[in-house]
Amino acid sequence: MARIVGVDLPRNKRGVVSLTYIYGIGRSTAIKILDKAGISEDIKVQDWTDENVREIASIITNEFKVEGELRSEVQLNIKRLMDIGCYRGLRHRKGLPVRGQRTRTNARTRKGKRKTVANKKKATK
Repeated sequence: MARIVGVDLPRNKRGVVSLTYIYGIGRSTAIKILDKAGISEDIKVQDWTDENVREIASIITNEFKVEGELRSEVQLNIKRLMDIGCYRGLRHRKGLPVRGQRTRTNARTRKGKRKTVANKKKATK
């Protein structure tokens, strides 16, 4: 199994797809990495040589922020927004959608499970 920057890549998938298992690398970045390393996109990870794995690992570590370093940077950016008290920071703090989505309906992913509010019962005469 190929292990790059602390992530085990799936062996039976194409190189482009398996590189996307690394946080911070998507399809287009994976294609650029493989082009730079001179490896075909169609070759599966199990067919990579040790030299290929070393080449890809060196390209990723030298040119890209990935995994823990990228996660901590994103968290620091969110914390900065919250500290300066801007609109986006307030939305993060309240756990509401940040990018202008509606909240009257939907937004369940950010808001969490529904909290039912009971109606007042009418007084019987």
